[in-house]
Amino acid sequence: MDNAHFPLANSRTSMSSACSPHLSLPHRLGERMAEIVLVFDFDKTILDCDSDDWVVDKLGLSEAFDRLRPTLPYNSLMDRMMMELHSRGKTMEEIADCLKEAPLHPKIVSAIKSANASGCDLRILSDSNVFFIETILRHHGLMECFSQINTNPGSVDAEGRLNISPYHDFSRLLHGCKICPPNMCKGIVMDKIRSPAFAKGKRRFVYVGDGAADFCAGMKLEEEDVLLPRKDFPVWDLICRSPTLIKARVLEWTDAAELETVLLSSVDTLGHTGNGSNVKAARVVPAACKFQTSLLDAAPESPAARRDLEPCCSSVG
Repeated sequence: MDNAHFPLANSRTSMSSACSPHLSLPHRLGERMAEIVLVFDFDKTILDCDSDDWVVDKLGLSEAFDRLRPTLPYNSLMDRMMMELHSRGKTMEEIADCLKEAPLHPKIVSAIKSANASGCDLRILSDSNVFFIETILRHHGLMECFSQINTNPGSVDAEGRLNISPYHDFSRLLHGCKICPPNMCKGIVMDKIRSPAFAKGKRRFVYVGDGAADFCAGMKLEEEDVLLPRKDFPVWDLICRSPTLIKARVLEWTDAAELETVLLSSVDTLGHTGNGSNVKAARVVPAACKFQTSLLDAAPESPAARRDLEPCCSSVG
């Protein structure tokens, strides 16, 4: 059913020059920080835009994208866009140069470097693709900060064309999730991330995201975990509509500066509480959001990337 995720090099340099901290977390916590797993969405979370949208718009694919949008699932459409770029003579180097210009806020860079230097285990769970993500991380000196990237495969063929494949091979088997797109259910992937982590001993998770699929991942968190949704984006709308489906502590953020503060504060709190017993009591969801609307009836109305315009149930049984 699935393509394997993309673990990076086994040797993880937590204090390398590429990932030296800008903000300091308490190193005295030692092993406690190693018990904390930070899982990040990528687009509109780490990156301050959607990487697919960025490439589509900057490399002149908007008209072709909009024309083909009703005919293909999003992941398949992005693969088609890469074919279109290749047919226009665009090289992998030109695509990489375009990605390197995508906005990534310095506050996000410093937060990632600081969390990595403290000993936390950082992972990515994204519906982008491995080439886009790795190109951007390397450009900003963040590649060594992450122990694992879970995303759609991307490979360059003999002709120099980037091929983007689905994480889940939905041509063979549908995952059945009504929230996530057919090519990736983030809830299923979160289960795969959590299982080996718990096999090594108790782990506490912090999940950061903005999209509807990040709500699916957030439902896998437990009371001692923390969910950091981007306010007024699809994940936040779904939390407001179905708050009882989330067990974890919920702390919203709006921009890079606020995310840096909330993320490092959450890590510091988890590191001090040890078993997380002092974390699970607090849930920050405004009372105005706690109205009971069925999750399956909820249609996110927040600012959305092109991928979020795909119906939640599209191609999913």
